[in-house]
Amino acid sequence: MLSLRARRTMVALAAVLGTSLTARLGWWQLDRAAQKESLQQAVDAHAALPPLPAPGLARTPQQAEQQLHRRVIVQGRWLAERTVFLDNRQMDARPGFFVLTPLQLDDGSAVLVQRGWVPRDMQERTRLPAIPTPAQPVAITARIEGSPARLYEFTPQGSETGPIRQNLALDAFAHETHLSLRPLTLLQLDDAAAPVADDGLRRHWPLPAVDVHKHYGYAVQWFSLAALITGLYVWFQLLRPRRRAA
Repeated sequence: MLSLRARRTMVALAAVLGTSLTARLGWWQLDRAAQKESLQQAVDAHAALPPLPAPGLARTPQQAEQQLHRRVIVQGRWLAERTVFLDNRQMDARPGFFVLTPLQLDDGSAVLVQRGWVPRDMQERTRLPAIPTPAQPVAITARIEGSPARLYEFTPQGSETGPIRQNLALDAFAHETHLSLRPLTLLQLDDAAAPVADDGLRRHWPLPAVDVHKHYGYAVQWFSLAALITGLYVWFQLLRPRRRAA
């Protein structure tokens, strides 16, 4: 059986370890918040830059990473037969599809454009709306983004085919369509500088939000737990025994 001194030593060690761990987790959350704030500043800075000239649109993933969230005006022809509808997407809290169509550029390459959102037919899920897509060359204003946001799926990545899909991987889509796709996507915008046709699509794209508040909340929780452990140790192991002995 452990002696009183041994038990006190174990309790002290547990308190020190618990306080150190929770305090360290609190500082880690503050560090994560600082990283997210830096990322938000970069997003805002890129969004505020003047539109990127179309010839400068990225051709490599490294270049695409440097251009994220920047605006660009591009010209080309829609490849309407390659249109894909991403399922289970929401806009303004309504379920529907994101409509993606490749735009073939003047140099023969193509870029996948997230053209907008359309509501789902609530009576027949697989019934797709007709999206007006001009055959003549168009000019669009867009925001540069990475691959479309992924949702959970049970099938292997890149194995989906057909017009309705849960997710879309750029590499797999390029292989499927034999298109020379740029390593990014464009979020089409409604812009007076390059007015778009009335295609019935909603384009209420929000800027990427970097949530730093949750990290501050987690940090407060961890620091509070560290303070609680310290307070309990001081009360039960130091102050209370002395009051009893007095």
